[in-house]
Amino acid sequence: MKFVDEYRDANLAQQYARKISQIITKDWRIMEICGGQTHSILKYGIDELLPSKITLIHGPGCPVCVTPIQLIDSALKIAALQDVIFCSFGDMLRVPGTDEDLLTVKAKGGDIRIVYSPLDCLELSQKNPNKQVVFFAVGFETTTPATAMVVYQAAQYAITNLSLLVSHVLVPPAMETILGSPKSQIQGFLAAGHVCTVMGYEEYNPIAQKYGVPIVITGFEPVDVLQGIYLCLQQLESGQAYCENQYVRSVEQQGNSIAKKIIQEVFEVVTRQWRGIGEISQSGLGLREKYASFDALKRFAEELSLIKPSYVSSICISGEIMQGLKKPHHCPAFGKECAPEHPLGAPMVSPEGTCAAYYRYRNYQNQTLMV
Repeated sequence: MKFVDEYRDANLAQQYARKISQIITKDWRIMEICGGQTHSILKYGIDELLPSKITLIHGPGCPVCVTPIQLIDSALKIAALQDVIFCSFGDMLRVPGTDEDLLTVKAKGGDIRIVYSPLDCLELSQKNPNKQVVFFAVGFETTTPATAMVVYQAAQYAITNLSLLVSHVLVPPAMETILGSPKSQIQGFLAAGHVCTVMGYEEYNPIAQKYGVPIVITGFEPVDVLQGIYLCLQQLESGQAYCENQYVRSVEQQGNSIAKKIIQEVFEVVTRQWRGIGEISQSGLGLREKYASFDALKRFAEELSLIKPSYVSSICISGEIMQGLKKPHHCPAFGKECAPEHPLGAPMVSPEGTCAAYYRYRNYQNQTLMV
């Protein structure tokens, strides 16, 4: 299959591993920002192909993982209301809130539907005029255009029983927060190819130059990741720092102008809370005032005012993991109190979560490892 099999070619992967070994002279720490890249690295053993001088650090590149627990609790409250059809992508259903998750609410009788596209919610709202249809809009820039189109079309059709619980977040501000931390050890970045397919990469060059850190836009197949690491190392070894595009088959510098236009029409940039990291200025998207009637937080403000304060497990270190300060097996709960069947934090339950990747591909669940 074009653009898949050739990027999983074992011989080509070995060639890039050898090239990397030939050019590296120092210890380097590179963060892949996307959870999809993390899973490729662990699934295909890419980190084990690399010289010991290279440390790959896993970033917060999973929108499910960084959705704040307060918003999860709001989702649980809304989903449990009578006359509400609550819609979500499947990966949100098992993310723990303070007391339960969406699957538990569904088991108690909540009308919770898994959708494969936000546009499915338009049809649901039209078929169920006596119900309030709520879509849990979670995702990085990649999924934002479809969410924006739902709001735009709902406004055009004068649909009044549809609203969104919005948790869209932006990658560049998170990268800046990580690099600006006094604890940061990141010397290079592999940026998310699918995000840049939508948004382009003009925002990344100023970040690379400001912090002296090369940023390579990278795909998700094994050869993509290895080539991205190779390009990043070329810059590091030569003392350069700029944004480079490995994922040329999908990403253009300007991004997708049509997608960006609909995003700009519906959303504005806002400050947002990131689970495990904290508040990041100008790091999220919120509905513009002209579309405020589709904001579920406002539509259900009275019901949400009754929510008790949120609580996060005191032994879960998902925040440190998502900032690249620690790895999953450094957590005392990993594979014990926290496992895919009973997760304490979102990185263990999300398909793109770092903890889930380590549990699945590295068999750490039966080992006791020291921090």
